[in-house]
Amino acid sequence: MVTKAPEASPQDTADRPETPLEAELRRLAGSVPDPELPVLTLEELGVLRAVHCLNPGSVEVELTPTYTGCPAVEAMSTDIERVLHERGIPDVTVRRVLAPAWTTDDITDEGRRKLREFGIAPPRAVREDQGPVTVALGPTRTAADAAAATLLGAPEAGDAPLRCPHCGSTDTELLSRFSSTACKALRRCLDCREPFDHFKEL
Repeated sequence: MVTKAPEASPQDTADRPETPLEAELRRLAGSVPDPELPVLTLEELGVLRAVHCLNPGSVEVELTPTYTGCPAVEAMSTDIERVLHERGIPDVTVRRVLAPAWTTDDITDEGRRKLREFGIAPPRAVREDQGPVTVALGPTRTAADAAAATLLGAPEAGDAPLRCPHCGSTDTELLSRFSSTACKALRRCLDCREPFDHFKEL
């Protein structure tokens, strides 16, 4: 007597090594360009978490949005479904995974290189809170100073300089907290005088 094997669940597949088919499908799904920033793929942006083959012809893709309610997720999901359907996978489910949350540290080195090449300053590394933090005591900052530091991302980005993607100068100024998308700020280099987008740290 032949019985149908039970379908695998995402929990079952998460505990085993990635299969060659899953690796191939992940490459395909990861090659989809981000709809808001098409210079980056979903793999380079770091939002593609995993691809699970649940049973023959059925695939689940785990996708973490850059923030809850990101309007681009629907377009990402549609494009992922399209490329996997073209590969011959009839049943494609894109599941949103909110934990662990996406951060700008998830952007790959290649993604950061492409951002710079495209004229966008990539986000600096976000400091992880692990244990005690050394605090240097000095003159009390004004409320304006504290607000400016928070606005520029200094507490989260540590002391890493923000460089102009055009000339590499660290002498820049903030023009607007928001640019073409909510994840970017508009800045200007005080050396080459060119404006540029900065992918804000998160």
